[in-house]
Amino acid sequence: MKHTIAALVNNRPGVLAKVAGLFARRGYNIDSLAVSPTIDARHQDAEPERYSRMTIVVDDEGDPRIMDQIEKQLDKLVDVVHISDHTRADVVRRELALIKIECPPEKRPEIVAVCQAFRAQIDDIGQDTVTIQVTGAPEKVDGMVQVVGASYAIVELVRTGRVVLARGERPT
Repeated sequence: MKHTIAALVNNRPGVLAKVAGLFARRGYNIDSLAVSPTIDARHQDAEPERYSRMTIVVDDEGDPRIMDQIEKQLDKLVDVVHISDHTRADVVRRELALIKIECPPEKRPEIVAVCQAFRAQIDDIGQDTVTIQVTGAPEKVDGMVQVVGASYAIVELVRTGRVVLARGERPT
């Protein structure tokens, strides 16, 4: 199972290294990590870009007590303002992938149809390559990669880390 944690942290140098180090010391490999400046509704008077949101995804195949321990230790770090475990929560989850494939001109109508089915878009067309952008739930991105990879040679693939926001009025 993938374990998803969102952390609101002070936007300062070294915070990312401290958080990542905490996982490494416990033997957890981070599957994805997305970090960007954000605002915190609880601190509306804060100066812009005071905070960053980290969304950390790890494979949770180990002892659940270790993950609880990591969360408690995260919460004790000076620059961590708030953490939320979203592993089983009702959240909006999104990723973005750019997929560059070998695609000669005569095959382009086929790839356009695949993109329409996944609501993906073509971002670049080269002589014999096409670069596709797909966004959505991680399962949708996985599906697009599988479908495209089954029929076309993937030249390059890059994915963002997962980002999450709590649904409704709940804060993330």
